[in-house]
Amino acid sequence: MSDRSFAHLHLHTEYSMLDGAARIPDVVAAAAADGQPAVGITDHGVLYGAVDFYQQATAAGIKPIIGMEGYLTPGSRFDRLPRRDDVRYHITLMAVTQEGYGNLVKLASAAFLDGFYYKPRMDHELLSRHAAGLVATTGCLGGHVPQLLAPDASGEEGNVGVSRDYGAAREAAAMYQDIFGKDSFFVEIMDHGVEAQRRVLPDLLQISRDIGAPLLATNDCHYTRESEAEAHDALLCIQTGAAMADPARFKFQGKGYHVRTAREMRALFPDDGFPGACDNTLMIAERADVHMEFGNILLPHFSVPVGETEASYLRGLALAGAKERYGDPLPTTVVERLDYELGVIESMGFPAYFLIVWDLIRHARENRIRTGPARGSAGGSLVAFSLRITEIDPLAFGLIFERFLNPGRREMPDIDMDFDERYRGEMIRYAAEKYGSDRVAQVVTFSTIKGRQALRDSARVLGFSYALGDRIAKAMPPAILGRDATLDQCLNPPPPGADDYIRDYYSNASGLREMYSSDPEARRVIDTARGLEGLRRQDSIHAAAVVISPEPLTSIVPIQRKGEDAEVVTQYEMHAIEQLGLLKMDFLGLRNLTTIERCLELVEASTGTRPDIDGVPLDDPAVYEMLASGAGMGVFQLEGSGMRSLMRSLRPDRFQDLMALISLYRPGPLGAGTHNDYADRKNRRAPIEYPHPALSSVLAETYGIIVYQEQVMESARVMAGFSMADADTLRKAMGKKIPAVMAKQEEIFVEGCVGEGHPRELARSLFALISHFAGYGFNKPHAAGYALVAYQTAWLKVHYPAEYMAALLTSSKRDKERTAVYLSECRSMGVQVLVPDVNVSESDFAARSGSVPFGLSAIRNVGEGVVELIIEERRKNGSYASFQDFIERVDLSVLNKRTIESLIKAGAFDTTGATRKGLITVYEQMIEAVVARRRNEDMGQFSLFGADEPAARSGAVEIPVTEWDKKVKLALEKEMLGLYVSDHPLFGVASQLRALTKNPISSLDEAADGTTVTVGGIVAGVNRRYTKSGELMLYFGLEDLEAGVEVVCFPRVVTEKGGLIRDDAILVVKARVDQRGDDLKLIALDLSEPDLTAEQAVRLRMRAAVLSADMVARLRLVLSDHPGRVPVFAHLESAEGTKVVRLGAQFTVEPRAALYADLRALLGADAVLS
Repeated sequence: MSDRSFAHLHLHTEYSMLDGAARIPDVVAAAAADGQPAVGITDHGVLYGAVDFYQQATAAGIKPIIGMEGYLTPGSRFDRLPRRDDVRYHITLMAVTQEGYGNLVKLASAAFLDGFYYKPRMDHELLSRHAAGLVATTGCLGGHVPQLLAPDASGEEGNVGVSRDYGAAREAAAMYQDIFGKDSFFVEIMDHGVEAQRRVLPDLLQISRDIGAPLLATNDCHYTRESEAEAHDALLCIQTGAAMADPARFKFQGKGYHVRTAREMRALFPDDGFPGACDNTLMIAERADVHMEFGNILLPHFSVPVGETEASYLRGLALAGAKERYGDPLPTTVVERLDYELGVIESMGFPAYFLIVWDLIRHARENRIRTGPARGSAGGSLVAFSLRITEIDPLAFGLIFERFLNPGRREMPDIDMDFDERYRGEMIRYAAEKYGSDRVAQVVTFSTIKGRQALRDSARVLGFSYALGDRIAKAMPPAILGRDATLDQCLNPPPPGADDYIRDYYSNASGLREMYSSDPEARRVIDTARGLEGLRRQDSIHAAAVVISPEPLTSIVPIQRKGEDAEVVTQYEMHAIEQLGLLKMDFLGLRNLTTIERCLELVEASTGTRPDIDGVPLDDPAVYEMLASGAGMGVFQLEGSGMRSLMRSLRPDRFQDLMALISLYRPGPLGAGTHNDYADRKNRRAPIEYPHPALSSVLAETYGIIVYQEQVMESARVMAGFSMADADTLRKAMGKKIPAVMAKQEEIFVEGCVGEGHPRELARSLFALISHFAGYGFNKPHAAGYALVAYQTAWLKVHYPAEYMAALLTSSKRDKERTAVYLSECRSMGVQVLVPDVNVSESDFAARSGSVPFGLSAIRNVGEGVVELIIEERRKNGSYASFQDFIERVDLSVLNKRTIESLIKAGAFDTTGATRKGLITVYEQMIEAVVARRRNEDMGQFSLFGADEPAARSGAVEIPVTEWDKKVKLALEKEMLGLYVSDHPLFGVASQLRALTKNPISSLDEAADGTTVTVGGIVAGVNRRYTKSGELMLYFGLEDLEAGVEVVCFPRVVTEKGGLIRDDAILVVKARVDQRGDDLKLIALDLSEPDLTAEQAVRLRMRAAVLSADMVARLRLVLSDHPGRVPVFAHLESAEGTKVVRLGAQFTVEPRAALYADLRALLGADAVLS
């Protein structure tokens, strides 16, 4: 037996998702450790991992062989037979030449584009066309030849209706030999101790001799180490939804599906029995000569007018655009900056890039598709501003071009584009029309199995209870700065020099380690989960990335499309696309742009004029007054509870403050307290100090604090004489904090400072200070762009509140929790939200006379088609006079009974005068009468009274006038709309409930894990679960007027207070915040049902100085329109203090949404205290 080397050529990485578990770094390391000169990957039907594999293998000195285990149909790839009749085989393909790699890419793409049917399938015609430069084999047991020798031996494919036929198997092998060539088709042999493999082996050896095809020994590798077998088995169970204990489940037979050593492989297939089988792996590796090129720039050609070059055309457009922005003649500063930027762009070869982006934005603008003002560092380019790619003036805001592009940065520019989310698809279609549909695609992305999910999955497939998996998962520490802990970080002590957050993970995971050491079941779950964590779980489409190629994409990268109507997507992920030099652009659909555009459309519809939102002044006092009060709900980037609190402290009164707010409200600055420093310095609660007097000009706008990355660059220029390109290099080094790089940059900085006349010690202290802030620094152009969108949304909220809130509600209509928050904001603003109304409502939320009618399409069981029918009929023939009129006019074949019942319960017929309960009682009878009458009319049987006689038309059905009580009415309304609209059980008692609690539910996101809080609200939905020992646990939703949260009650609390937990009960809950799961939860410690009846009242804040006789008269009218039993108290504020007056008994009211809306509209948004 020879102990020569071996190359694995049949290997499934984690990119064979939920089937392969071999991680590329581990595979490469295993091959290197065993002295194997090469390794190949053959993932199922895809080339997802090819670039990653190529780079890692090459870096380790291992020759990468790019392959694929394709799916093959013996018929036509265009056939779509029933699955039971669709015979499908595997075929192993490997590229050994550059042409072969190109053919492999084309095969992987065409299998999806032409042949996708459950799997991406090739056929013999496709193989014949793209066989050059490829090595092919008979494959595993699922291959065409083995299937003819051992029918249905592949549990993976499960082909049926195939009989053993040695002659046909030999003919099939000869056919493939003809397709690929005598030297490029191999008979593949495996041995995992599977009976079918050993059964077909003699036949395969004979076929090899019969047709003169060389043998090829392979191992069907699905994981790297032998110890990973159980984790891989668990992965298969996740794929199939089975448990390991299920005897009928799909599982791998035999053993040894790891990366075996060369010695092991040669022991399995010695030369005396299998001549050349192992040596041929080395021969193929020697033949393989495939190279990937990285770092090229592959920009598509941009057509320019005759006589122009890309550079001259760009220059002309930029100059013309600058004159529109700044006037003609251009100021000298503009001319100089433009000339400098254009020179850099031209010298780096990027004029086409700017023209491509300019054309996309131009198309959007000409088609009234709203675009974002700037995203990322592109806002620092005057060329981009002149071309209207961005809307932020870099000269006015001191934005730096070199942060975006400079000769020291060799990568392609990156201008991300924000579009109204409704038209993102339209923008991609335009790009495809412009550059060719075969040259434009979206980009794949992959989700991975996270630690908590791995633990829950492992517990399930191992047969343990959900409670055990959930308990272990919750023992993992919460995310820090958006990063989730891994199981290894929780279980293994952090290495020396580890970041603080890694140390925090370990210190916060003591409970997990205790389970691991003391509970055998937990240990097994955790060990299995460690083998699963981080593996790719599924592919999807990147939310933004689009690639535009200078030639058909399939000549460069593989693409996929899962069905005829699906999107075309690259098989290589975003970073690989960029490394190959292709143009990757981000087309982002930004919901807030959609909200702005919808608002403008509503304003135009109601007033006949459209505000020029892009031209509004940025110094509107009303906007800053609203934001300084903390009323940022619904404002882009400024609506979180912590942000609103910061705004109250900071009190923004200029646009630069909004930029700073967006930049400072992030984990780094918040953790360092920089946000409070800024607020205190701005409001003179703390002195303004500069690290050095020379930096006052750089840091003046941020009160001596380094807020932006550009300030790091400017500081290096001022103190150390850096060029802006060198300063950008320093900025990047400080951001990455790589010790060796930082040490080198520190010396350069110090020497530069000394050269500028500064003491060496001062230079070192400045470097330390600047590098500290640089880790938190934000991209200033990005901050400016986001601040502008924030300002525009705030301006619309101030000046067109009903229209803006209607647009905002529409944007969140599929998110009931968000909708509830915005509904609450409407109430606080005095904007009344009305229940749906067949005579007023549109499909989405609309604005009407300062109110917001609910959209009809938001009603449960009411489809878009029905809504269009109702609205179209109303527009043609006027409002519906009654429910009878409605069912007479709307097609009842489309409008079924369930839909009508939903409309009734939602209140859509309230304005017709009928009660909801009354209509529910008789609507079926009324519909049946109309249907019966129409049937008789169709048969020629007219009423003796004539067809137009009201009694005949109505069927003489009288609608009862009785109505449900408030509780039932609201419950049904919420069932149909997902939330309370016309009223709310907490109206009138909210102030008493607040007095008994410490935390509004909306503030819980800011609470640290483990914090004890007291919240109050109404119970919404109770679910029961049982522990392993059979004890009852309860889970329920708790909602206040602004937000909701899930509450978990363990058996002790259920035993003591479980009787209080019922739907619609109002409770006060003392609980512990649990941030460890995917969503925040509260763990109940105590529950109580408060008495809220004794002190119920409506309290109004009224300023005596503005209280006129006319206002008092109008207040009397409002109160008399809402009679009830609840007293009203006026809190009269004056210079002498506040005097509380109880209004007379004739002014007692019913505290409902309509009353609060009327009061706020009359007295101001902050007038209602309770």
